[in-house]
Amino acid sequence: MPPPPAPDAQPADHGTRADGADLAKAVEAADGLDRPPFGRSAREPVVGLDGVSGEAVRRFEAHRGRLFGVAYRMLGTVTDAEDVVQDAWLRWSAADRDGVLDDESFLVRVTTNLALDRLRSVRVKREQYVGPWLPEPVITAPDVSEHVEVAESVSTALLVVLETLTPLERAVFVLREAFGFPYGEIATALGRSEAAVRQVGTRARKHVEARRPRFDAPADEQRAAVDRFLEAAVGGDINRLMVVLAPDVTLWTDGGGKVRAALRVIHGREKFVRFFLGVTRKPWQGVPVGEWRLSWAEINGAPGLIMEGGGRLLGTIGVLTNEDGLISSVHMVSNPDKLHAIREGRTFPG
Repeated sequence: MPPPPAPDAQPADHGTRADGADLAKAVEAADGLDRPPFGRSAREPVVGLDGVSGEAVRRFEAHRGRLFGVAYRMLGTVTDAEDVVQDAWLRWSAADRDGVLDDESFLVRVTTNLALDRLRSVRVKREQYVGPWLPEPVITAPDVSEHVEVAESVSTALLVVLETLTPLERAVFVLREAFGFPYGEIATALGRSEAAVRQVGTRARKHVEARRPRFDAPADEQRAAVDRFLEAAVGGDINRLMVVLAPDVTLWTDGGGKVRAALRVIHGREKFVRFFLGVTRKPWQGVPVGEWRLSWAEINGAPGLIMEGGGRLLGTIGVLTNEDGLISSVHMVSNPDKLHAIREGRTFPG
């Protein structure tokens, strides 16, 4: 039978009210919370196919975390990734497992191709998405952020760039750059020649390198920058807010047409300030700024903030800084359809 679903998660208490000057005190660490893992959807049935041995379950479970990691980096959403992992389980449970020489290679190949098929279909929907599309935020374990390569491979900034690749380029990039698979194995998984896969990988890597952020600030510097930004923004201090932002700062707000958000990416300090102060000067999602509750969490491999208010989760905020310690990019996700994993408090395995 298939593995059981993840246990229900209880909502965490994420701090106190945020009200301008006391904002820094409202942000409390959430890194130590015990959170159930990703890769298991609550939609998964407890009872599975008849005749599936416990050994088959154990062999699949040994690779579930990696399969979810591949699918999430390929698709950018938890729901789609978990559906792919479940489909991979169904393929595995029906396969001639005695003939499988390498479980990981077999399962990664199945998962990659399932994710490719799903990516081709969801790309059409994303072209019709209301406003900027951002990947679904995930809470990452503290040890993920300690490994630069792993943290970067699930960062919001990189996942946004991966959206500009073709499905094939994305598959090759994820398998090669995030997981270090040899080109020969990738070629076998994708049913293509090694030479062709190498060419695709080189093209994808150049494309990503030309667009990804070129500076990764230490976590403590990012937190300090976020503190300065939020104190100025929530306090309504325009001059202080201008000082902490880079001149070419960008603001991505993903409300999915369900929550008030900018319909385009906002570029430049002045436009950024006008929009953000507009959000903080009147209730957002029906919650006045004085009733927002903010907490630190490791989100997509970097320090981020979870926003709550009115008894519910409002969204997440992720911030990038440049080499001068100024905020260069802000990602806000408030589409409720993308907050299920944060709401349930599950932890991404890396």
